[in-house]
Order: sequence, then structure tokens, then C-alpha cells
Amino acid sequence: MKKLIFILFISLVVFPSCKENAKKNDEVITTYYLIRHAEKDRSDASNKNPELTEQGLKRAENWAKHFEEVQFDAIYSTDYNRTKQTAMPTAKANNLELQYYNPFKIKIEKFIETTKGETVLVVGHSNTTPQFVNKILEESKYEDIADDNNANLYKVTLSKNGKTSELSKVDIN
Repeated sequence: MKKLIFILFISLVVFPSCKENAKKNDEVITTYYLIRHAEKDRSDASNKNPELTEQGLKRAENWAKHFEEVQFDAIYSTDYNRTKQTAMPTAKANNLELQYYNPFKIKIEKFIETTKGETVLVVGHSNTTPQFVNKILEESKYEDIADDNNANLYKVTLSKNGKTSELSKVDIN
């Protein structure tokens, strides 16, 4: 009888704490990685939709290697050759199709709701990538990227505790 009471007591103590831990682990976290496209071909100034240079293609492959420990749920790109070519190696590594967005028309609240709980890569431009981050954060934290900088990586995390962001330079060429 003492053993039965002891087992019941232990069950009452242990199982509720397991339930609390399960609730903690169910927290919804959304993570965005945002980058600018890799180096583009500047040989024809009139070309508004250039391809990546050889160096840019190498950087795109290296972004995929950099992200190999990250399991993306979605990858977004603007509908330009340079952004698509930058995103494609990472999309292939994650068996994902690219999803296209217009940075000037995107409804950020809808985007956040659509991607809630996911890990997402967004590939944009020197002016649109920092603006996209700022829209998610609802503050003007980041300025446009210098035209010769293709190494910025913005990481934004949304959780019940709020929004956090970090900026790093990833020299992967």
C-alpha cells in the first residue's frame, strides 16, 4: 500500500511538470534571415535586370553552404535575375521553390502571419532589404546597404517575448 501511495505521489509531482515543459516548448518562434543579392554584372549600365558575375555565383553557392545548418521553410526573392540566382542554391539545398515578392507592395502584417512559426530566407536589394527588416521590427533601425556590400546578413526573431534583430557581415567569398 505504501508503494502505491508513493507511486501516486510521484506521478502527481512529475507529470504536471512534464506538461509545463511541453507548453514551454510549444512557443511559436519565427526567424527571418535577410540578405542582399550577390555581386551583379555591371558591364551594361542600361541593363535593369543583370545576371550575377562569376564572383556573385560563387557567393550564392557560399550562402547555401553558410546556411546548411538552417532548415528553411520558405525562401522569398524579388523577381530579378540577380536575386533569384542568389537564392536558388539555398532553395535547392532545402528542396524549396522560390516565392516571389514585391518589396514595394508587400503587406508586412500578412507576410508575418503567413510565415508565423517558420524559418524564412528573404533575398532583396541594397535599399529594400534593410527597409524590409525595419518593417518587420516596426522601427527605423537599419539604413540602406552600401552598393559595394553584398555581405550583410540580418537575422530577425519574433517570439512571445518580442522582436530581436542582429546584423552581421558574412565574408564568404
